[in-house]
Parts: sequence; C-alpha cells; structure tokens
Amino acid sequence: MTQRIAVGVEYDGGRYAGWQRQAEAVSVQAELERALGVVADHPVTITCGGRTDAGVHALGQVAHFDTRSRRAMRGWALGANRLLPADIAVTWAAPVPAGFHARYSALARTYRYVILNRAVRPALLRRRVCWVHRPLDAGGMHAAAQCLVGEHDFSAFRAAECQSPTATRRLERIAVARHDDTVYIEVKANAFLHHMVRNVAGSLIAVGTGDRPAAWLGDVLAGRDRRLAGITAPASGLYFLRIDYPGEFRLPVPPAGPWAMIAGA
Repeated sequence: MTQRIAVGVEYDGGRYAGWQRQAEAVSVQAELERALGVVADHPVTITCGGRTDAGVHALGQVAHFDTRSRRAMRGWALGANRLLPADIAVTWAAPVPAGFHARYSALARTYRYVILNRAVRPALLRRRVCWVHRPLDAGGMHAAAQCLVGEHDFSAFRAAECQSPTATRRLERIAVARHDDTVYIEVKANAFLHHMVRNVAGSLIAVGTGDRPAAWLGDVLAGRDRRLAGITAPASGLYFLRIDYPGEFRLPVPPAGPWAMIAGA
C-alpha cells in the first residue's frame, strides 16, 4: 500500500537548470528524486507546487511523492539531506491524503524579488540578488504596482515560450519596500506565468529609475503585448517564498525569519 508524502524544500538555484528534470542538465527535481529514492529503497517521482527556472531560488517549495516504504517523517528529511548537495535541503516531511497534489491543491503562491540598490556591484551576493546601481524610488514602484492587483490578462508579462493555455491570473497582493540598500518586491497570486515575476520586476525597475512614468505600467498591462513591457530581470534575484494550501492539510509554512517583508504587506 502506498503513502503520499509532502516535503518542504529550499534551494540555491544558482547551479541548476531549474526545477524540472532534464536529460542533459542538472536539476533540482533529479537531485531530490535520487536522494529520496535511496531513502525509500525504490525509485520515486516527485511533483512540485511550482516549477522554477534556471538560477531561481526557493525558501518554501513544496513537493509530493508516493512510496510503499514506511519511515518516520523526520527520517525522510534527515535521510534525504545526507544525500543531497549542500545547496538543496528538505526542511520538513509530512504525510498527506492521497488526494493532495502539490500543484493542484495550492491556493496561492508567493515570490519575492530582491534588488541590491547601490552604486557598487556585489561580490558575496552576486548570484543571489539583482544589482541596480541607479537609485530606485521604492515608494513610487509600490504605488505603480497596485494597478496589477486583481484578475487580469497578464500577456504583457509572460515569456514567449510560456505554455499556459490562458494568461489570466489573479494577483492578490504586490508590495515594494526598501530596507537600507535593498529593495524587495513581493508578489502573491493564485498562479504565475513563465517569467511573470521577473518581467514585472523589470518593468518596476524602469519605473523606479524614472525611465518610465508610474502610469505606464497600467498601459502595459492593458496592451497585453510583451514587447511593451520592461526587461526580464535576472533570475538571481528571484525567490519562491511559499505556497498556501487549505488548512485541512496542516502543512508547515517556512518561517519568516530574516526574510520577513520589510514595512509591510
């Protein structure tokens, strides 16, 4: 008899070709399946709550797999972490009903985009932030971003290779705030399109530097044309923060800790 297990995963995406398993590239999914397969003593296939692109990081990724093996929940996490590379960690494991699905059971997903806004380039954080040397008006970016809240056609912010049959998404919240020389963009939606957060971030950077007026973002959204929006911001600044599920599943959520959103949303 099989049991479904959900796991929380965090990773530094810098050296991976993304979440999804690929034939000729290193992926987060393949590393997890290898490690969990050893712990289970049989091959496992793991399904995530939201696929991330090459170079994108995660603090609160959630995935599930089915197994016929019986292990303590702590054993799944500790066993996998002994086998995983240092830049991937299973943070928790929990039993879930057979009807739970890491992707389709999700209510909402939250991403955070991190911009180091100072005159000189970073060294230690070069693969974990987006560096913008020109001053950014975080307050102006926040105000401009509010036109994106609600259910809209986000075609202007989707990648050309996006395979979703519809560009309509419900964006529940977007907040931009500054803490010292770091600007955070946090976005919560029911789901996201390919490169959607990075394209929104690139457009907000154009507003923040003064290259574009605040009203421009609403015009871009209404135009539904990717060519009208800003650049695709670098993957290094993007973090998959958390996934919200119905309370009945009683899944842990990642602690805010040092990642807590500054000034509120």
